Amino acid sequence: MLPEIKPATILRHAYGIYQPAAMLAGMQLDLFTPLKDGPMSVAALANALSLRADKLRPLLYALVDAELLTFQDDHFANTPEAEVYLVRGRDMYLGSAHELYSDLWGAALAAGQSIRAGRPLVKHDFTAMSDEELGGFFRGLHAGALATGRQLVTTYDFGPLRNLLDVGGGSGGVSIAACQNCRDLRATIIELPRVAPIAQAMVREMQLADRVNVLAANIVERVPEGRFDVVVLRNLIQVLDADAARQALRNVGKVIDHGGWLFIVGHVLKDNRLAPAEALYLNLAFLSLYDEGQSYTEQEHHAWLVEAGFADIDVRYSAAPGGASIVSARKS
Repeated sequence: MLPEIKPATILRHAYGIYQPAAMLAGMQLDLFTPLKDGPMSVAALANALSLRADKLRPLLYALVDAELLTFQDDHFANTPEAEVYLVRGRDMYLGSAHELYSDLWGAALAAGQSIRAGRPLVKHDFTAMSDEELGGFFRGLHAGALATGRQLVTTYDFGPLRNLLDVGGGSGGVSIAACQNCRDLRATIIELPRVAPIAQAMVREMQLADRVNVLAANIVERVPEGRFDVVVLRNLIQVLDADAARQALRNVGKVIDHGGWLFIVGHVLKDNRLAPAEALYLNLAFLSLYDEGQSYTEQEHHAWLVEAGFADIDVRYSAAPGGASIVSARKS
């Protein structure tokens, strides 16, 4: 006879999804931005957002429980965290990431079907995506890319560096933020032909076209032109199969100067494949998004980098939930 066991873990997982869903809805509606001027009633906030108050009210109370809003005297207000990160126009704004979260969560929900089918059922195929789908995807990644660029230039000494290669640069956020914070730095972004115009538009919008060049190229297929003293690959290795990842690093190794820095920013698994949680669970989404891409282990990264001519390899795992790992190396 089986012992009496309550389904506590199952129920915790079943209902744990609703707080993130509330956050996603709030980001999609941009409801945190009107609250930047102070607490508002349901009616006032609904009016500011051109929404029905009776439809908005349940979400507001859910966001209080999700610790993104506070409630007092029939008025709602942003928490300090929401005020910094979810108000449009703030320097650290992350609200646009709702498109990325929708994409990843939808892919993770399809993991079982993708495993059964033996192929990704919501595959990221940039050649087949519409311009609107591509734009939405990279808008979702842009805030994180800007944050990565700021993090790299403040964590590592970018002062002496002059030529940055941003491989698979997406929206161009890494290059934009790096150049904004390092006045003597110039950058080259290489992206697939369908994506390169998105980066060009972002660079022009930030008035950096004189310092940031965008090239349409595939790092796996050929060695890029030029010489660079720092190279960044953000969220790239994890979308490639192992052979393509190895080839990409070989090609990067041929254009980086002796002693130059390489940074791989993304999700790296420890060798036991059980941590960090972000890399572990993103693999569920990757099953539905990519033919072979995945969060690779620290040991796999190390072997590929040594083969490509790099040394002084170091892996820093983010202490923040959801944060990416940074693999750094120097060209030997």
